[in-house]
Amino acid sequence: MAQPQAVEQAAGTFLDRDIQRAKDLVGLDFATTTQEHLTSVTFDTIRNFAESYGDPNPLYTDESYGLSTRWGTQIAPPLIGVAVNKPLLGDPRRPEHKRPSFRGIHVFVSGSSWDLYRPVVPTDTLYQFEGYENVEVKESEFAGRSVIITRRHVRMNQDAEVVSVARVIAIHVERKASRENGKYNGLEFKTYTPKDIAAIEEIYASEKPRGAEKRYFEDVQVGDKLGPMAKGPLTITDIVVFHAGGYGFTPYKICTGRIAYENRKRIGPFYVPNAEGVPDVAQRVHWDEAWAREIGVPRPYDYGMLRDCWLTHLLTDWMGDDGWLVSYSSQMRKFNYMGDYHLLTGEVVGKRELKGNFLVDIELRGTNQRDEVTCPATATIALPSRTGGDVTLPEVPADIAARAQQMMDRHHELLAQRAKS
Repeated sequence: MAQPQAVEQAAGTFLDRDIQRAKDLVGLDFATTTQEHLTSVTFDTIRNFAESYGDPNPLYTDESYGLSTRWGTQIAPPLIGVAVNKPLLGDPRRPEHKRPSFRGIHVFVSGSSWDLYRPVVPTDTLYQFEGYENVEVKESEFAGRSVIITRRHVRMNQDAEVVSVARVIAIHVERKASRENGKYNGLEFKTYTPKDIAAIEEIYASEKPRGAEKRYFEDVQVGDKLGPMAKGPLTITDIVVFHAGGYGFTPYKICTGRIAYENRKRIGPFYVPNAEGVPDVAQRVHWDEAWAREIGVPRPYDYGMLRDCWLTHLLTDWMGDDGWLVSYSSQMRKFNYMGDYHLLTGEVVGKRELKGNFLVDIELRGTNQRDEVTCPATATIALPSRTGGDVTLPEVPADIAARAQQMMDRHHELLAQRAKS
């Protein structure tokens, strides 16, 4: 039976048993045993991650700046958890709880949502547990049948304090179908003149974080604008720098040399021969134009998480040092190709008081040079109040806090068992 499975998977089509296995995992939590590129938070970890998506905010990049803020230390950008994780020990998955392989299937991140509960600071170690919240099978305009999986990631520090809960929507599509669909044939790309670049640079020159100047809730009005903020035009260098900040090394572990040889033995189908016949990672769709065309898109494109970081950059620049990003949700509706330019804008759409916090609701988006909104998003920010005082950090839902403590307790039990053996 092994050979027919290999043939079917090599064709890049779904196996019904993989889809059923995914559905059977909904509602179960598992310790995240993979190691991100970075496992602990240092001054450099924070600075490098912020700079990897173009954010020079001194609250993130200057280890002494934070001493004079309400936080008393440098803190990390909101989405730092995508680059930092130390393996959390947990009980082995039972055979029926193994993740589906989905071999030969391409994966696109189509959006994410985040609830943020406490700052990540130097000396923190981050752990996480995760699971599937939803699995949906549907017909895709891009690639025939697709499987949409929503994963929940609960990230906590060394004291089992939950720092964030993220939900990531991943669309799995059949590579062969996406190649033959031809949806993006005829897409036009821009060649930039010196005048074009100068206009973009004018926007860059006008940007700055609000910093220590408090933005009070009472001073904000519905209709107030955020931005504009410039991002791009996108280059391969942008992808390299984002990787250098720590993102994109799991779950497939892009690597080199003997380590890559060992990784090919572990997940062979992830390695597809390039034009020179050398096995290389399927993930190179983000920087290899020939491979991008092979899977059905005209050029390499960014990671959806890069645009998530861009959009949160707009928010954190606007809210200042004393604000807190309570929640954020995005959709990745279109690809962001090499050479594409984005303008980030937003506006305040609501104000409210909830449990002693003064909240501002925001709609924001990234619009490319074709005037296409590729990444609409919403966010809620807590601001200090002239009458109500400083922001209070949100309370973690009791069930999630309890589950985090259980997972951390089990981690320490297994550590103790290892020490005795």
